[in-house]
Amino acid sequence: MRHTVITSIYPPGKAVEGFASLEGNHVVIAGDHKTPPAWVHSNCSYLSPADQEALDFKMIPKLPWNHYCRKMVGYLYAIREGASEIFDTDDDNIPYEDYETLPSELNVDTTQPGLGFVNVYQWFTDAKIWPRGLPLESILAPSSAFQDDSLLHKSAKVGVWQGLADLDPDVDAIYRLTSNEPVTFRKASPVVLAEGTWCPFNSQNTLFLEPSLFPLLYLPAHVTFRFTDILRGYVAQPILQAAGFQLGFHQATVYQERNAHNLMQDFKDEIPFYLNAQRCMDIACRAVSGGKSVSDNLVSVYRDLYEEGIVPDDELSLLDAWLEDCHSLLG
Repeated sequence: MRHTVITSIYPPGKAVEGFASLEGNHVVIAGDHKTPPAWVHSNCSYLSPADQEALDFKMIPKLPWNHYCRKMVGYLYAIREGASEIFDTDDDNIPYEDYETLPSELNVDTTQPGLGFVNVYQWFTDAKIWPRGLPLESILAPSSAFQDDSLLHKSAKVGVWQGLADLDPDVDAIYRLTSNEPVTFRKASPVVLAEGTWCPFNSQNTLFLEPSLFPLLYLPAHVTFRFTDILRGYVAQPILQAAGFQLGFHQATVYQERNAHNLMQDFKDEIPFYLNAQRCMDIACRAVSGGKSVSDNLVSVYRDLYEEGIVPDDELSLLDAWLEDCHSLLG
């Protein structure tokens, strides 16, 4: 069964209603100290702070409260419950009525290899918009990555599907402070990134299809809130590719009614990836080896990120606890 994991400090809303109604899907809500204590909804497992403290996961004592990374308790709970797929989303992403997911193996449009960072939004809209985490120097860079004659239609094995979100998609504070136009993406065919071609992906409409890849759900808890899932995506992509999988993007299957944000605080929290996007990807690519397991590659990347000053040493101890939990659950 697919498990959808959300962390929320709000009562059940339209997003929870929508995902809880999907057939073959069970929703896991990781609560926090600000979550209403009487939180309850059908077809949902709500993990209160007390419930989380009672779980025997090694990671829990190391995980901060009032933090987006409480979501990782939900991931582990879903794995313990036998999740075959884990869908990652937020409480302000509402599924369309015709919401559906794509399989892992299919024939699909695929980019050329070795392009470095590309803006996948270019495939789904002509608007000047880019995903959160795209290096600033790539925003105006000319690219033919998503022209029809440059794509290859071929078989792919997708480990992670990133879906888009209409109306208020995942963009950075610079976009919102300078434009902030709502966008409805066109209904284009999915596209997959070839080896050495990257695009940021997030934790908002994101499906992990293969249990062997579940360790890559790790959300670094000792970086800023706006950096955590973006750094996860930088780290995951070369590891995915080394394991024989690819990252795919598909048309919007949700629309976002965004929770309130302080845009200047978002901008401050995004400075680490404005300054370090390419550097993080270079570090990850150097650290990853095709001869290592997913978990060993994950450790190698984070050790190098620590050595380069991107993450503190507390991140390494939390990662070790996360992987210990994953291994005990996945075998």
